[in-house]
Amino acid sequence: MAGAVSALFLLDIKGRVLVWRDYRGDVTALQAERFFTKLLDKEVFKHYFEELEEESLRDNFVVVYELLDEMMDFGYPQYTEATILSEFIKTDAYRMEVTQRPPMAVTNAVSWRSEGIRYKKNEVFLDVVESVNILVNSNGQIVRSDIIGALKMRTFLSGMPECKLGLNDRVLLEAQGRATKGKAIDLDDIKFHQCVRLTRFENDRTISFVPPDGAFDLMTYRLTTQVKPLIWVEAQVEKHSRSRIEIMVKARSQFKERSTGTNVEIEVPVPYDATNPNIRTSMGSAAYAPERDAMVWKIKSFPGGKEYMCRAEFSLPSITSEEATPEKKAPIRVKFEIPYFTVSGIQVRYLKVIEKSGYQALPWVRYITMAGEYELRLI
Repeated sequence: MAGAVSALFLLDIKGRVLVWRDYRGDVTALQAERFFTKLLDKEVFKHYFEELEEESLRDNFVVVYELLDEMMDFGYPQYTEATILSEFIKTDAYRMEVTQRPPMAVTNAVSWRSEGIRYKKNEVFLDVVESVNILVNSNGQIVRSDIIGALKMRTFLSGMPECKLGLNDRVLLEAQGRATKGKAIDLDDIKFHQCVRLTRFENDRTISFVPPDGAFDLMTYRLTTQVKPLIWVEAQVEKHSRSRIEIMVKARSQFKERSTGTNVEIEVPVPYDATNPNIRTSMGSAAYAPERDAMVWKIKSFPGGKEYMCRAEFSLPSITSEEATPEKKAPIRVKFEIPYFTVSGIQVRYLKVIEKSGYQALPWVRYITMAGEYELRLI
């Protein structure tokens, strides 16, 4: 590799690293993996080329060398933020001819944000998104249950603002000797964006940061707590003389009545050779999806504390092979979204924006819970 980059690697057509060699000799595997994740999988190459394919790398090899030269010097990673790199490495040829000066973020301690940003209306949008992962065995027992959460932010702020975020963190509230009206939670397995001041968080649990411009994930967390299934599904399957099968499905929402599930989708497996579907539902609509070997039941609005039913009848071949392999029993899969609700009980107590010019910023906070890997092995 030419220039100041003192590392050699080989990529396949999907952009995956096949060979890595560092001439410094002191790079850990984790450091190399993190660098290539930023380069390939998440940000830089996809920011420039949209789709990371063999053709895009071949057609833009000049830009690839430019990026590598700026991102690594003598084996040390330098600038890995796509938004900052795009300020002085342009993909358009006519723009590359213009003499470029390094953006302020390169010489600034805050490498993820440029100076001189201005907005007519200063706003902050914070989405608290939780995905529920549940696995229920055929006996109705929960064998896996966890919550994956993320604080997703979109900032449209002028200048170099200082943001402070407060959560109903049990450690913080106990340290301050304060009680909370709602539920305090134990934050574990936390991962912050690089803009968060980790030292301050370790000292007093304050989340303080200068945010990047635009969208980013401020924090992700994981809770391995026992979660009650928000939507419980039961299915009864009855076969009649090998020529007909009946399936009765019950779906019950197990959250409070003031909340409402939206875009609920229940996928119930059926035999691969089923035909002539006859489906009736008490709410929503259901259809046979032969390409998925399943019946898909969709309910746009599912209030809390409600129960709905779906009955389906399918025809089966009257003649089957004696050497037929046993039918695999796939799980029931459920998808849903519940706005204005979190399973863990996490709450944003305050979100403050402080900037030397003294402008007033409008913070907007939204909560949403959705299904992750939500499977019930009930058939």
